Amino acid sequence: MKTPKAQQEAADDGASSPRRSVAAGAAQGGRRWAAASGAVAAGAALVVGELLAGLLSPSLSPLTAVGGAVIDAVPPGVKDSAISLFGTADKAVFVAGMLVIIVAVGALAGILEQRRRFAGAAVIAVFGLVGLTAVLTRAQMTPAAAVVPLLAALAGALLLGWLIRRLHEGLVGAAGAGAANVQDPARTATTAGRRTFLQVLATGAGATAVGGVVAAVWRGAAAGISTAREKLQLPAAISEAPAIPAGAEVGLDGMQPLVTPNRDFYRIDTALIVPSLDPESWVLRVTGMVEQEVELNLTELLAKPLIERHVTIACVSNEVGGDLIGNARWLGWPVRELLALARPKAGADMVLSRSSDGWRAGTPLEVLTDERDALLAVGMNGEPLPLEHGFPVRMIVPGLYGYVSATKWLTELRVTRFTDDVGYWTPRGWSDRGPIKTSSRIDVPRTGRRVSAGRVMFGGVAWAQHTGIGKVELRVNRGPWQEARVAPGISLDTWYQWQLGIELTPGQYEVQVCATDLNGEPQVEERRPVAPDGATGFHTIRVDVNP
Repeated sequence: MKTPKAQQEAADDGASSPRRSVAAGAAQGGRRWAAASGAVAAGAALVVGELLAGLLSPSLSPLTAVGGAVIDAVPPGVKDSAISLFGTADKAVFVAGMLVIIVAVGALAGILEQRRRFAGAAVIAVFGLVGLTAVLTRAQMTPAAAVVPLLAALAGALLLGWLIRRLHEGLVGAAGAGAANVQDPARTATTAGRRTFLQVLATGAGATAVGGVVAAVWRGAAAGISTAREKLQLPAAISEAPAIPAGAEVGLDGMQPLVTPNRDFYRIDTALIVPSLDPESWVLRVTGMVEQEVELNLTELLAKPLIERHVTIACVSNEVGGDLIGNARWLGWPVRELLALARPKAGADMVLSRSSDGWRAGTPLEVLTDERDALLAVGMNGEPLPLEHGFPVRMIVPGLYGYVSATKWLTELRVTRFTDDVGYWTPRGWSDRGPIKTSSRIDVPRTGRRVSAGRVMFGGVAWAQHTGIGKVELRVNRGPWQEARVAPGISLDTWYQWQLGIELTPGQYEVQVCATDLNGEPQVEERRPVAPDGATGFHTIRVDVNP
């Protein structure tokens, strides 16, 4: 027989059991909702930062500042791997990765805030300080830009605290309701918690999503550069590009066009968001070791005697057989004419060109003052430069990889010395001078493609900028070299197309290509990586020949 006291304790234990079940269920669900709250708060902070940047600092936001700082700090080998894996989509993948990290850290902040007040807010505050530090390192930094990450972090921390308070109220209500209805405590707790909190969280998430759309539109509207570009009228060139010779395109199916369309032209740079330069206020300055500093606005540049030339440019990260290369018709003013106005001083041997976002390239002075067509380009394939390709003005220098010459969104040319200044990539392990290496590529057929036995047509491109291609040869299974027909080139500064038909019986074959320049120098056979001054080796494909 139980005593009256024991009976009361048993009754109390029975009554408290559903309460403990409700509390445990509420706590478990609470962690999930806290994580969701943190993710929403982090997203809201990001959106607030982009909105404020559109108002106060259109060229720099916390997101782009942090992304730029990360890109600067990442070892060159990692960047090369990213470019090799993702190609020109590397920036989109990088930004997506940043967003995933932001959401994950926000979720962690929500869980911490639920456990201890202000713990999650502290995490978001650290994010704000990281954003501020990154902003302070960027070339576009202004006092207004420095305020943005702090205000964004404050907004995120306040929203997180508000959401977590609403969550606590919902959980307390759920636990109380479950204790009052012991017949079905789990269902009551879940229903009460959702009624109390889901509407609040959904409102916050919806507001963040709408804000993200508004931020994207606002940031685009703040720049307003696309409209200015569309209205820009390019003058006619006093010296037009030479006509493309008859037969310059071999006409094989699958071959890339001899002139690369703007939409297909490769883009490799360090800018997460395309810089927005107002053509009305754009100015190019020539400074440094010159007798006379020069300033030039776009109106003055367009009034100069512009010339038009086809030039092939390539990225130093282009692997053997890669597609980070393109040929376009560029309109611009010769750089040597501008430097002649500034009159470089004796001892100068380098021009440090600078982009609006702080990126810089060191180009040998002699290359910019000789007779090659190094241009301050304003047009590309008959239209103003596309925004992503450097609008309103960029550098085009035949014969050099882009990392030492092809500065986009150009704002300054500093005449200096290699011993005194360095480009962006030189201290990161790349050579200070980057002449493009003679190379070639097989475009048709694609590697691994099955073809029919008989005469198999091979085709591709070869380049030796500012020197020209003398011959292209193919060999099958490391056998004797067979010379291909090289189509007429547009100029020594462009790539050449080539083709060759080879009789092949059923089986599997390895096919390699080798180009030789007009000086008789063949491309390097030894396989080397892109760092520190460009990849070498014969492009090699595998062909399966069917009966």
